[in-house]
Amino acid sequence: MAEHNYKFNVTMTCGGCSGAIERVLKKLEGVKDFDVSLNSQTATVKTEDSVDYATVLEKIKKTGKTVNSGEADGVPQSV
Repeated sequence: MAEHNYKFNVTMTCGGCSGAIERVLKKLEGVKDFDVSLNSQTATVKTEDSVDYATVLEKIKKTGKTVNSGEADGVPQSV
């Protein structure tokens, strides 16, 4: 089965910020694996083929955090 790798640059100021993003990604169906790094200000998400970039972006934005940039499978995307 194919999968997607998404990477987002997200403004996070504390552990609560990264924790909020981790919570929404845990609940998102089709997410296989993810890594949220407060140090590098990134959220890397591996999903099943059925989960599109816009869906993951929307979930992260719902936390109220600012998404500065994003890419899908190595290709820059709009945020």
